[in-house]
Amino acid sequence: MRLLVAAVGRLKAGPERDLAARYRDRAGQIGRGLGLPACDMVEIPESRARRAPDRCAEEGGQLLALCPAGGILVAYDERGRADLPSERLAERVGAWRDSGKPALVVAIGGADGLDPGVRDRADLVLSFGAATLPHGLVRIVALEQLYRSLTILAGHPYHRGGPDGQSAA
Repeated sequence: MRLLVAAVGRLKAGPERDLAARYRDRAGQIGRGLGLPACDMVEIPESRARRAPDRCAEEGGQLLALCPAGGILVAYDERGRADLPSERLAERVGAWRDSGKPALVVAIGGADGLDPGVRDRADLVLSFGAATLPHGLVRIVALEQLYRSLTILAGHPYHRGGPDGQSAA
């Protein structure tokens, strides 16, 4: 299964870009041992349309085009679930891999959010809570959660549960 993180906008050179690259590289390295050949990143240019709904529609079309037929689409959106523990996300990633899905695409919208068509198509819509976060930070945390999911699947000690067995992170 191919892993792809697709985000609207480009991270400028600097610490955010470096940290995103670090988690992408780590996910790619551990993923190879799990039958996941690489973790790729695609940056979609921000739309220059005048109206926000038109920008969202244009960007959403580009995000959807990256998810192949039969692929899994996970979208990060403010309306998504904020209650899915890392262990449950890892279980889903493992099940998708084991069912022979061709790709897992993680979609992150632009400044105006995600087009409703992306949310409707998504197999899972997640949120990092009620707070509004910069898109660069969402990209970093999404990549970290993908890496964390893979470490859980691999039995790697990166992920540690809290005293009640719940995630400490």
